[in-house]
Amino acid sequence: MRKLVHPAALLPPAGGVTAALRQKHASAGHEELDSRGLVFPDSLHLPGLSSLIQESWRRSAELHANPDNPEAPLAMDRDELEEYRRQHPLAAIMPVIHKLLVLPSHDSGMLVAVGDEVGRLLWVEGDAALQRRAEGMMFVPGADWSEATVGTSAPGTALALGRGIQISGAEHYKRSVHPWSCTAVPFHDPDSGALLGVVDITGTESAVAPHTLSLVEATVAAAQAHLRVERLQRAAARQSSPSRRRNSTPKTAGTPAANSLYRNSLQLLGRDQALLSIDGRTVALSARHSEILALLSTHPEGLNAEELCTLLYPGDASTMTLRAEMVRLRKVLQQLNPDAVPESRPYRVSLDLVPDSGQVLNCLQRGAHRIALEIYRGAVLPRSEAPGIVELRARVSALMREALLTDGSAESLLKYAALPEAKDDVDVRIAALKLLAPRSPKRAAVVADLERLDRELSA
Repeated sequence: MRKLVHPAALLPPAGGVTAALRQKHASAGHEELDSRGLVFPDSLHLPGLSSLIQESWRRSAELHANPDNPEAPLAMDRDELEEYRRQHPLAAIMPVIHKLLVLPSHDSGMLVAVGDEVGRLLWVEGDAALQRRAEGMMFVPGADWSEATVGTSAPGTALALGRGIQISGAEHYKRSVHPWSCTAVPFHDPDSGALLGVVDITGTESAVAPHTLSLVEATVAAAQAHLRVERLQRAAARQSSPSRRRNSTPKTAGTPAANSLYRNSLQLLGRDQALLSIDGRTVALSARHSEILALLSTHPEGLNAEELCTLLYPGDASTMTLRAEMVRLRKVLQQLNPDAVPESRPYRVSLDLVPDSGQVLNCLQRGAHRIALEIYRGAVLPRSEAPGIVELRARVSALMREALLTDGSAESLLKYAALPEAKDDVDVRIAALKLLAPRSPKRAAVVADLERLDRELSA
């Protein structure tokens, strides 16, 4: 059986920086941070420590992650965890993860963890002795390993950055994790691009060997391909056997069986025409169909014709106009998946359709505003004048803005300020300015923006 340990793990990294020197720089960085009372201003530079790690430490300090707390908090008890895992889309990829990572890990002294999109570990498998050791820092299923909670770690920081990352020893923010090293890669839905979770390898120095990141990235790619193939096979089976589909008891949207196999999504953020992904196929909807599905996806209990008309049309509109539009929408959805055709009386989407706006709201409710901001590509259907969309757009934007003004770092506030909806937002820029260090090079651009806004408001 192929092991994860590779001869490259014994060689110094590119540039001649040895693992020992890397740890020396990280340890010195912790001492400097301790001397400052865990305050990490933008002006502080820790020699020898990568900018990626320094930025993560800064975010950890701003979020008041406690480096001296030896354990990660448990976010779900056993019963909650079991139910949540059964329903999670990543349950479908676990056979691939088990074959490519977990089985080799038994011989190589590694742990393989899979977490959700907000950093909660769902599965932790691998070397039994290492699992027992990891329990001491609560690296266990159900624990919260987000960057906001435990500080810098591969699972949490990979989610915060949206890309693969390696964290070695003392580069971790939490001291109890210093004996460990880890590599993690985010997992995105292969069709919609929605962030679904993270795949992590944790162990000793070999967990950050040069080849390990490539191995995890390749495994994630294989798992994404597996998920897409399963969706296509299921869609083909439905289309080739309509009578069987009519006569059999369907899996209801929202059940563990349905959710564990595929994720249907609706991308509404920052676009005037939604992208609908069902069973591995994606289609761009018309502006009106985008509004209808957006409204139905946010009202899973369904809407009658009068209610949907009120939310859809700015003025008075006949239900006959709506019925004609629904006929056209049904034809589009019929080609994707007959089960996606909305029901009537009331109008309701029978599939478990996940809008990206809903994913943002879910992250905000959990306090994961950085992940919400990573998903947030702009306002919901920004040009729509449908009353229901205007209300949804205002609610998502307001909650996103409020979360950032309340708990956002300077980095998050500046990222939000770059969005079209925040182009003229004075409060966001003032909040970022208050958090930036006096000598931060980013201050000049913020001050220039505020001066521009002041001139425009005075004109």
